[in-house]
Amino acid sequence: MDKFEAIRSFIEVANTGSFTEAADKLELSRVKVTRHIKELEDWLNVRLLHRTTRSVSLTSPGHDLMQHCEQIINEVSGLESLARSHNEELTGEIRIATPIGLGQNLLYEVVEAFSVLHPKVVFQLILSDRNAQLVDERIDVALRYTKQPDDSFIARRLMQIESVLCCSEHYLKKHGDITSPQQLVAHNCLIHISQNIWSFIDKQEYITVPVTGCIKANDLGVLVRAALNGIGVAYLPCDLANTYLATGELKQMLPKITLPSASLWAVYLSRSYQRPVVRAFIDFLAQQWQDDIKVFQ
Repeated sequence: MDKFEAIRSFIEVANTGSFTEAADKLELSRVKVTRHIKELEDWLNVRLLHRTTRSVSLTSPGHDLMQHCEQIINEVSGLESLARSHNEELTGEIRIATPIGLGQNLLYEVVEAFSVLHPKVVFQLILSDRNAQLVDERIDVALRYTKQPDDSFIARRLMQIESVLCCSEHYLKKHGDITSPQQLVAHNCLIHISQNIWSFIDKQEYITVPVTGCIKANDLGVLVRAALNGIGVAYLPCDLANTYLATGELKQMLPKITLPSASLWAVYLSRSYQRPVVRAFIDFLAQQWQDDIKVFQ
């Protein structure tokens, strides 16, 4: 029995709650993963998992031994990562789930820079503004805007990104200036489908405004284009808006009123069994994105 491989199979089955999903993630057959668990249980002389036709869960001894197994994998992965950094190039595939606008801009720039340094790494970028299912979609790392990630995941804060209310000069000339959040109910607002109530903070007062408009989209890039074309007012993260604020193509509205910002997090299932190439990329992301993104002034 390869004890290390058997431990890896045990951890994946425990984390996913499925022999099939663990086998897919490890790129092994279900039969082999099942054999690994049996051999490990025989070697340790203890039952590690409860098995039913619908679910797989840890036994009490399995829960206790899981922690030790994770430590073993973590130590070995760290040793492999250290050796690889000295002796060979990083290789392998990384599946990243990311919001569309982030994936098309900031993330793409980092992926390109990492690819130059490590040309044998293959990236799969899954762009969507919904939250990906990490286990079901075999995601190595998901990037999410949120104040606080789900406690069931491991999360690493990357940076804070401010938001800005903006529109084109053409829109302003046609519809007039915006001097308060409440006036937005009379304007054509360009709305992300997950955010039809816009929030503001004015002198410590929290203000919410239900907005309407002729364009709703799940892609912020569409809303940016509509704003540039003078269609309406947009509520955008500054990583997308700052380029156009700098050129004057978009104008900031309500500059003295604060828009709530969001943190960008790297979210993943476990530190214990994280391939060196994934760990190296997350470290690279954190290094590249050390500074928060504020509104262009």
